[in-house]
Amino acid sequence: MPNLSDLRRPRNSWHRKKRVGRGQGSGLGKTAGRGGKGQKARTGNMRFEGFEGGQSPLQRRLPKFGFTPPNRKHFAVVNVGELERFAAGTSVDEAALRQAGLVKGSWDGIKLLGEGKLTRKVTVAVHRASAKAKELVEKAGGSLQLLPLMVHKPEAAARAHAGKGAK
Repeated sequence: MPNLSDLRRPRNSWHRKKRVGRGQGSGLGKTAGRGGKGQKARTGNMRFEGFEGGQSPLQRRLPKFGFTPPNRKHFAVVNVGELERFAAGTSVDEAALRQAGLVKGSWDGIKLLGEGKLTRKVTVAVHRASAKAKELVEKAGGSLQLLPLMVHKPEAAARAHAGKGAK
């Protein structure tokens, strides 16, 4: 087996860059391999994706629709039926859901949905909940607490806005 210091490139595995337009003696002078005249002989042409020779391109012919809001919040979804694995009287928050493996990855918040049955009394703290989920948790004797999405310390907000605005 060769050493790393003995490695060599395969023979003829690369070639020099073509130097076009450097005189007729080079074989690539005058028109520089572009032939004579015509659209392809000019500079600044045929460089962009979707060019269809002057015909209106497909991306301009098709109708535009939809909108993706830049500030959209992405929620991890947990169903009420999955809370059955927690013991009665437990407090279920994000940390407990992550430890149980119900929430994985990075999310802006957690949303509780009303799929399944709940027979145990649990206290649930999530960021969003559907009306059915709230009803099912309260029907089982538990309580639902909605958390704010992002909590800023008042002094941090004051520091961030210090010196901004009207003077």
